[in-house]
Amino acid sequence: MALPSTGLRVQHHLLLCATPSKALCCPDPAVGAASWATLKRLVRELGLEDPTRPQGVVLRSKADCLRVCTGGPVLLIWPEGVIYGGVTAERIERIVREHVISDTAIEAWVLGRTPFAAEPFSS
Repeated sequence: MALPSTGLRVQHHLLLCATPSKALCCPDPAVGAASWATLKRLVRELGLEDPTRPQGVVLRSKADCLRVCTGGPVLLIWPEGVIYGGVTAERIERIVREHVISDTAIEAWVLGRTPFAAEPFSS
């Protein structure tokens, strides 16, 4: 997948619902904040933001709500549409290394899947 106007190749986009305004999925904001801090650090330390990375960059975004509302913090990984639950700071590294880098989902932590539609993005 490439960003339309930049030509930047994107391997994955990680959306973490960790500090929602209505804390239904993640009632302890400290757990969510620690998960987000760990995700940011790992993406940077592992060079996943490098635009020259052959596989493409890994984008990360903090989401207010992913409409899962249980088992948080919740992490959605595009384009596969894999939804992980219980994404604590301790679990983030394994998810990044095994799923994002090695392309192997950790099935025991998967809450569900919601893949992209087959139609490509057009501008």
